[in-house]
Amino acid sequence: MASSSKNRLAFLPGLAFTIVVAALARLAHGLLPKEVGDPVGEVIVAVLLGLIVGNTFRLPQFLAPGIRISYQTILRLAIVLLGARFSFQQVVAIGGKALIMIVILMALALAVAHLLGRLAGVPSKLSSLIGVGTAVCGNSAITATAPVIRASDEEVSFAIATNTLFGTLAVFLYPALGHLLGFGDGVFGTWAGTAVNDTSQVVATGFAFSEAAGRVATAVKLTRNALMGGVIVLMGLLHSRGGDESGRRASLGQRLRQSLPAFVLGFLAMAVLNTFGAFESLSAAVGRNVQDDMKSAASFLILVALSGVGLGTRVGSMRKMGLRPFYVGLATAATTSLASLVLIRLLGPAGG
Repeated sequence: MASSSKNRLAFLPGLAFTIVVAALARLAHGLLPKEVGDPVGEVIVAVLLGLIVGNTFRLPQFLAPGIRISYQTILRLAIVLLGARFSFQQVVAIGGKALIMIVILMALALAVAHLLGRLAGVPSKLSSLIGVGTAVCGNSAITATAPVIRASDEEVSFAIATNTLFGTLAVFLYPALGHLLGFGDGVFGTWAGTAVNDTSQVVATGFAFSEAAGRVATAVKLTRNALMGGVIVLMGLLHSRGGDESGRRASLGQRLRQSLPAFVLGFLAMAVLNTFGAFESLSAAVGRNVQDDMKSAASFLILVALSGVGLGTRVGSMRKMGLRPFYVGLATAATTSLASLVLIRLLGPAGG
């Protein structure tokens, strides 16, 4: 009995170690200048710190179970909590034209990433992560999709690095291009909201242009975020269509069960509750903003999970992938950006 209890608690040292790395990553991010820290985000700092620690030192084997728990169970819990920030009302708030634009661009990003990934010989799961990072909400979408399609730590790390690089470049390039091309606030805000990756990067890009553009960009981006659950399910279906480990072709029911694990259902359930105002009522009852509390908890849990990803990733394995995934990410981001401008010209900006 004592041995069984000890085995069940074997994850605690590794989890505690991963939490310490996450806390150090948050501290290090807070020390960065604002103009660097805002677009880069603390997630990439956590992954980098985990990579440095995990590849510089020979970590004891007893830490491995806890590091795995951080990326598996802790990440799933964080994704469920993220659902409390999404509302299906966001989908209709910005207008039908903008919603059509978002859906087209999301489909385009996923298709381009898969097509170019196949042509370049990039693993399909890595292509999917690059695609969802560009299509939906950057690193949050990557970390939420990874466990559904059973992506490796190396694939997650590479996708996050690629996503963060192009999103960071956008923060600096988009406002300059917007002013050079004479864009109005609505046009630029729609462009930033549909074409820049991570939410923090979208907000930084929009408000760097103007306050009005920042508000439009944020509204458009939140609508993209609200569609994340559907994209996760789609990716799960695509990657489960081949069959099970014995080679038998998976039935539709099996594919749906694989694509809708408990944490995805939890995410969707939280989004439904938020749509009907459940968390506002709860906040009023307890006298504090419950959604903010869950957002803060989810942010740190994601930081712990991504620290675990870094700790469990071997740079040698990433190096074997070469630069081809990077080129796929660049082409996907560029295609989405140009297509966004075309659609804005054809359909008009959000709310317009």
